[in-house]
Amino acid sequence: MSRYNTVTPVLRASKRIWNIYSSYYTKCTQSKLLKPIGATYRAQLNLTDTQKPTVVMTDRFPSQLYLCRSFCRSSSMGSQHELPLDTPILYLKSEEAFAGLTARERRYAHHLSRASWWGGFIVLCQTSPESSTIFSLLTRLLRSQPIDTLKEIAIEKADFSEDEFKSLLIYYSGLVYNLGNYLGFGDRKFVPSVNREKLEALLKASKANLEAPDVIQEYMNQALGPMYSLEENKRFLGMPPNVTMYFTPNCTQDDANLAKEYMASRNLEAWNCRLLKYEENGHVVYDIRLASVEQGSAEGITVVSDDYEGHKFRISRGDYSFFLKKMCEELQLAKEYTANESEVHMLDKYIESFTKGSVQAHKDGSAFWVKNKSPAVETYMGFIEVYRDPTNQRAEFESFVAVVNREQSRKFDTLVARAEKEFLPLLPWGKDFEEDVFMRPDFSSLDILTFASSGLPIGINIPNYKDVKEEQGFKNVSLTNVMAARTGIKGGPFLSDADHLLREKHGAMSLEIQVGLHELLGHGCGKFLRRKDDGKLNFEPSKIKNPFTGGEVSFYEKGENFNSKFTNLASAYEECRAETVALYLGLVDDILDVFGVVPDDREDLKYVSWLDMMYAGIRGLEMYQPSQGKWGQAHSQARYVILRVALEAGEGLVSVKETTGDDGLPDLLLTLDRSKIYTVGRQAMGEFLKKLQVYRSMGDADAGRAMFEKYSEVPSEGPFPFAKWHEIVVRKRRPRMILAMPNTRVVGEDVELQSYPEAVDCVAKSWIERFSPEEFEVIESALTKYIGSWTK
Repeated sequence: MSRYNTVTPVLRASKRIWNIYSSYYTKCTQSKLLKPIGATYRAQLNLTDTQKPTVVMTDRFPSQLYLCRSFCRSSSMGSQHELPLDTPILYLKSEEAFAGLTARERRYAHHLSRASWWGGFIVLCQTSPESSTIFSLLTRLLRSQPIDTLKEIAIEKADFSEDEFKSLLIYYSGLVYNLGNYLGFGDRKFVPSVNREKLEALLKASKANLEAPDVIQEYMNQALGPMYSLEENKRFLGMPPNVTMYFTPNCTQDDANLAKEYMASRNLEAWNCRLLKYEENGHVVYDIRLASVEQGSAEGITVVSDDYEGHKFRISRGDYSFFLKKMCEELQLAKEYTANESEVHMLDKYIESFTKGSVQAHKDGSAFWVKNKSPAVETYMGFIEVYRDPTNQRAEFESFVAVVNREQSRKFDTLVARAEKEFLPLLPWGKDFEEDVFMRPDFSSLDILTFASSGLPIGINIPNYKDVKEEQGFKNVSLTNVMAARTGIKGGPFLSDADHLLREKHGAMSLEIQVGLHELLGHGCGKFLRRKDDGKLNFEPSKIKNPFTGGEVSFYEKGENFNSKFTNLASAYEECRAETVALYLGLVDDILDVFGVVPDDREDLKYVSWLDMMYAGIRGLEMYQPSQGKWGQAHSQARYVILRVALEAGEGLVSVKETTGDDGLPDLLLTLDRSKIYTVGRQAMGEFLKKLQVYRSMGDADAGRAMFEKYSEVPSEGPFPFAKWHEIVVRKRRPRMILAMPNTRVVGEDVELQSYPEAVDCVAKSWIERFSPEEFEVIESALTKYIGSWTK
């Protein structure tokens, strides 16, 4: 007889212990890692205070409970749509940098930070229909009483376990860090680990419910269903019928294509808009809705009615009006503490852009920002990155405030100074496809104070406006304290112990060099062949030929740009190009010298840089969505493509093999032959990089797409069956860190930084202290109003 079917003795246990067990056990059986053990909870009525209810179970209950706990506490366990209990929750340190500012600079940073956090609510509105209401519900719950008191209520009155309350805090931390209930990295929905019934019980037992029962009930009615829903079309962001806020749910891909063509024909850019589709007087109207404080018509910005190929278009404005108004109020206050005229003009143009809905005003502000070299307090804000729009046209709001780390920045100054003459000529596409004049960027190392968006990168190359970059230049920033937090997380699957030791020794320096080369030379290099606004070409057609055909080159016409030509592939393609540039140039000793790499460490560091890229390619497979056959994250797709190029190069450069792990389950082992990097690896990446750049320069989306999609495929057969291995990667995934950021507070004539000791509740505490109770009331009202009308 199986040990799982032995005679079941009656054991005594509290209902709380049973709840802990049943929650873990359900997840374990869903994972198919444990066999059923036939335990049930038998409620008993009329018990005295000293009696405990009866639980009927097998004699293996204690060991099964232990196994269930162990499995569920590991990040490899449970649904990929839950944030695991071992999610690193860290505090982003900026105290030393902030203390080095003058009182005036601290006041400037304070108002910019306040503006950023007000703008951050726009991201909630851009993520999903339920994100804003979930935020209002859980923030009201957590700010109504001390978190320790709420924990006691959760355990005593809602049958929470300690781990379940911790998981609720992790869920909320993930919500406010990503500013929505979809991960900023991967666009995957995450849901609470604690079951809905327990959360409802906690909400009803909370002080928040005592103070405002009607409000809590309304939020629960609106939020809880979508909050827990994992229907197939709710699991990832994407074009309808999937979830997106950049298009109303009745929009199709054909509608998106039509809107793109219309905007190109009118020389309009989609950075700060959404597309609404509705009927009016029996006609379908396509309404391009701009983000702005002001509503109503404005000459040169809005259009009441415009016919295009038999379709009716309208350009209106007023999206996110309340939050943009609060931003502009803080920016006006920040103007009193600027350091120079460039900062004044920059803020004036930001305010004009956010008030009127003008992209051109934001471009003008960006030009002033580029000219403001190495300020003590750095900031950039607006609708910046297009990753989350399914068509890569419309941008998510983003705003950061940071303090320049001058000592670290000196390395990057040297890299910038030597780039044009020494390093850019090493790239494999030749001068015909390189900029005529390299616009030297301001390359700074920053300690982030505030970052309001759907997650923190480790480096940024901005502005994203190609015309501003060509005419005014750009800035590269490396986020030093974010990199420090990330490199503090050790270990991981799929590598040998020896490789892990090398990564721990050289990983921080490797990442610093990779980010520098990626942002400065990766995103900063390469020419777009285009027709300028004056009708002239920015190249001589008689002198430049297609290197692959020998024929004439194609180019971008007015109204076209890289995003509009390469559409949904643009972000991954560009990230892949920047990553490959960094990989290719990272083999140059003179560049390593700039970063202070001693000769004895050079070869190990080059090896680690290439190993990290291949490793990221495997781990990035987690972001592939098998049910939809598409990638959910641009950087992950880019790194997977690079891995596929390296595997195609052959000759033993890279190997991925299926093994059996210590747990008896399928595993993978990645190896890299360092002796082949200079020969096989460099040649393969050089040839690939040349194609990436030439197709991009010419706007040849057909050739670029064919090549890139081939490498993006996830095969189920052959020597590298990545579709089969996807399950292994997901099971062995490690949680991404969540960062708490400080708050600032005016005290007299100066500003204090409010820090938060690292703990599971530090993100929650930082958020509930970010605004006053009165401010939270108006925030909730504004969010509710927006979500009630976002399709109209």
